[in-house]
Amino acid sequence: MKIENKGVGLDIGTTKIVAMLGRKNEYGKLKIIGAGKSQSLGVHRGVVNNITQTIQSIQAAVQEAEAASGETIREVVVGIAGQHIRSLQHSDYITRANPEEVIQEDDVEALINQVYKLVMLPGEEIIHVLPQEFKVDGQSEIKEPIGMYGARLEANFHVVVGQMSSIRNIARCVKSAGLEFGGITLEPLASSSAVLSKEEKEAGVALIDIGGGTTDLAIFKDGIIRHTSVIPFGGNIITEDIKEGCSIIEKQAELLKTKFGSAWPGENKDNEIVSIPGLRGRDSKEITLKNLSKIIHARVTEIIERVYAEIKNYGHEDQKKKLIAGIVLTGGGSQLKHLKQLVEYITGMDTRIGFPNEHLAGDEHAESTASPMFATAVGLVMKAVEQMSAFEEVEAEDESGDSPTGKSNQETEVKKRRSIFDRFTEGIREFLDNAE
Repeated sequence: MKIENKGVGLDIGTTKIVAMLGRKNEYGKLKIIGAGKSQSLGVHRGVVNNITQTIQSIQAAVQEAEAASGETIREVVVGIAGQHIRSLQHSDYITRANPEEVIQEDDVEALINQVYKLVMLPGEEIIHVLPQEFKVDGQSEIKEPIGMYGARLEANFHVVVGQMSSIRNIARCVKSAGLEFGGITLEPLASSSAVLSKEEKEAGVALIDIGGGTTDLAIFKDGIIRHTSVIPFGGNIITEDIKEGCSIIEKQAELLKTKFGSAWPGENKDNEIVSIPGLRGRDSKEITLKNLSKIIHARVTEIIERVYAEIKNYGHEDQKKKLIAGIVLTGGGSQLKHLKQLVEYITGMDTRIGFPNEHLAGDEHAESTASPMFATAVGLVMKAVEQMSAFEEVEAEDESGDSPTGKSNQETEVKKRRSIFDRFTEGIREFLDNAE
């Protein structure tokens, strides 16, 4: 059986919805076959507030991606963010029945499943359980315990929690748009897969993904996810400030921000003026670029200071937790002029803009999708491709009739399910099946 390694990512954002179809080429790079983008009309700060409009926006993006690729899209991996997302640290352990046997994948699975049983606040559910370091019989700083001997297996976990109703609304929109729900991933994790290198994750790095409605933060150190956070401010609130401060309509404010906006007021001279057409025969309005950048600077400073407070809470000033690789900015908001310089000024940390082109094969779509705006979508496609290739490999084993490990069909089926859906995704699929 020919393994195609193909997958679709669906980024449901506050300002845009992106459907992206890609496959891995022979060099392991991601080749984007087609992408579609539509205006997001029913989402506010990462949370669906109008089901009908969101379904229409998803369908528009998917149809555009299908037209560009010439393929039919059936199953998607969906990104999730929003102000309802929070994360926490948790430690747990299991005592193994037979310490004479080496630690197996099943032992790690049992420990992870135990964390999934944690009692959350009403209406909340665990989305991701991400193991950090393991301990075996008190021996710490173990990254991979499988194959070791020990009676007590312990681990520190990074647990991501979300509001169940918000997640189910997104799942319902995907299903109603005629798509299969293939998986769910926290958006800062998807973005980090697309723009961060292995070396940066090892050295310590903070990824700041500035979207339309939210700013997502993911901190990595020693190659392990250490902290995630969603701040309920993004590019839209900057546009809102410009609209109020300059007394203009939203469309004009957005255009001003993207064309003339700067996060550094000192860059603009007092005599630099832009003229805005008046509404229905009214006189045009003149706005100084210095005044515009002052408005932008005030709000961006607030967002960056909120993010920097989160980074300091993680303990960046502690030598052991120092983020040597500094900050990587991505998302549509990272394209604001002089933002990199402002972030470096506020935080004192090295900063770069993250582009997802490192993992992309050079082709006709690569240029248009290599923008930081598409970092999350590219990361979701990478996740979808990874899941699909695991699924197809297991199917290929089933067809040949001989599993290399000599496992029974039942065990192969369990392996297949695990490789495709994590526990949370399976729960969402069951909910959608029962709701029909």
